[in-house]
Amino acid sequence: MCQAQSLRLCCAFFSPKKVSHLETTRIYNGKTMPNLVLPARAIQVINTSINLFHHFGFHMVGVDRIVKECGIPKATFYNYFHSKERFIEICLIVQKERLKEKVVSIAEYGKDASARGDKLKELYLLHTDLDGLYYLLFKAIFETKLSYPKAYQVAIKYRTWLMNEIYSQLIKLKTDATFQDAKLFLYMIEGTIIQHLSSDGADNRESHWNMISNIFL
Repeated sequence: MCQAQSLRLCCAFFSPKKVSHLETTRIYNGKTMPNLVLPARAIQVINTSINLFHHFGFHMVGVDRIVKECGIPKATFYNYFHSKERFIEICLIVQKERLKEKVVSIAEYGKDASARGDKLKELYLLHTDLDGLYYLLFKAIFETKLSYPKAYQVAIKYRTWLMNEIYSQLIKLKTDATFQDAKLFLYMIEGTIIQHLSSDGADNRESHWNMISNIFL
């Protein structure tokens, strides 16, 4: 079973009665997370839509296109997700949890303590990859604030969580590191994304990393 089919998310979108009728999937990441249980078909819809939102944006992809691409009746979509706003929120939660799992893997199970700078580089490369998991959350910060405020909060909360993770790595390298340093590091990650988007496909992330590492390492 793929990672996407092992999701069980903690969100109050469905009533217990509706949840009880769904074909449930395994608990995500080994943790009990009640209230929203998604069947495998719903996960497939989410995965397809994440790809659509990633490439075309949240406003250009409507429910009609989603159900067409996924081959499901519109009624099934609304039975699963109730509205586009809730659906976008669910998509971002799924993406956030997948990304957090990768960050935790880098931070806790990556290279040994002597290579903490390498961990920061891995975090940098993970989050500046335009084909990676963070790009959707980054896009959401700009596209969802007014139209889909609950979805926007998912992206903002992840960003705050990430700053704390960055700080936990910086403080191991420099005892005088501050949370402002972590915030600056994240700003530089996002600046790299913006530069990458405007560079006609040229990947200058390594050169940007050299500049960042000179500041923080």
